Amino acid sequence: MGNRRVVITGLGTVNPLAWDVETFWSRLVAGENGGVPITRFVADDFTSRIGGQVSLAWPGVPEKYVDKREQKRFDRFAAFAVAASIEAVENSGINFDQCDRDRCGVVIGSGIGGLEELEQQHERMMGKGAGRVSPFTVPKLMVNAAAGNVSILFGLRGPSSSVATACASAANALGDAYRLIQRDFTDVVVSGGSEAALTRLGLSSFCALHALTTRNDDPQHASRPFDRNRDGFLLGEGAGVLVLEELEHAKKRGANIMGEIIGYGMTCDASHITAPDPEGRGACGAMRQALRDAGITPEQVDYINAHGTSTQLNDAAETKAIKAVFGQHAYDGMLISSTKSAIGHLLGASGGVEMIATVKTLLTGIIPATQNLEEPDEGMDLDYCALKARQKDVKIAISNSFGFGGHNVVLAVKKFTGS
Repeated sequence: MGNRRVVITGLGTVNPLAWDVETFWSRLVAGENGGVPITRFVADDFTSRIGGQVSLAWPGVPEKYVDKREQKRFDRFAAFAVAASIEAVENSGINFDQCDRDRCGVVIGSGIGGLEELEQQHERMMGKGAGRVSPFTVPKLMVNAAAGNVSILFGLRGPSSSVATACASAANALGDAYRLIQRDFTDVVVSGGSEAALTRLGLSSFCALHALTTRNDDPQHASRPFDRNRDGFLLGEGAGVLVLEELEHAKKRGANIMGEIIGYGMTCDASHITAPDPEGRGACGAMRQALRDAGITPEQVDYINAHGTSTQLNDAAETKAIKAVFGQHAYDGMLISSTKSAIGHLLGASGGVEMIATVKTLLTGIIPATQNLEEPDEGMDLDYCALKARQKDVKIAISNSFGFGGHNVVLAVKKFTGS
């Protein structure tokens, strides 16, 4: 039996630019930016006091799906995942009552999980004693709470899992979901990533690593991938979730097919727990795996949605890796951009939101800009679609996601033409 084809039929997101896909996309291509001063808590004593913060006015999870009492049992990261999953399922038009729920699954990644709940309950324990810790602590903070709650919400009894590979988590989750459908374990998977590490502990931890931008007086210009003056990433939060479906299953129900996943690559640098391999060798391996899995040549790739964090080491290593894999084609019309320039780095959710942006590029022929790229750094001489969105007929794209621990994940996706 040959591998089954896997298509994308639904998209959903919560992120610093929007609470839905269409608003996110329109603001992204218009060049709007989600960087803001942090207001969720007092950040005056931090070296980085800005972030890609989801608005406090976000509408939350619709009560027709989850009542208010039950929502109190979600950490913020799980609420993001549930909200994005609801949008993705509604967007797909799928009716799970007409599906075999034993062949419908969920794979949602998160790099950190319920950090806010961990902080709050630690404070309660230290201030009021061990007996005052909430009985919901573990169900709220565990990394698999997002996947578990989405499975329960829709009654999906197929494979349900969570991936925790730092900033590669969502892309890993999508790749694993792709394999589950491809190898005939499931017909439908709700998949992506969610993160809500914009907390006092999360922010202070990344500040201690000197990983974050300190351009506190100018948050909308703080995330500057590939720019000479970049000084670290903008910490963000949110979720990106997609509905993946076996092609014939999608066709049978008349689904609106938005794209097709055709390749998945996964490697490890095995060199440093936080820094990428300086030559990008692990990233090279993941890109080559994805191309080989897709059965395509480097010259067939029209666009790369880069990991592009706005850190000195990552942007340099990723650029070297792209040049090594794509050679002259990297200079001959292939475009690259980083959506982190607009929303910051959503850690384990990044790959989900970036895959949504990549799918929208396939559908619209619009490549979102790498914002704030005013002066490319030395050696960064590729076309990063600087400052303004561009029109291009993109038939095949790849999305790169790299994470602490040396994790490298690459997904290849193509425009769906109906055959």
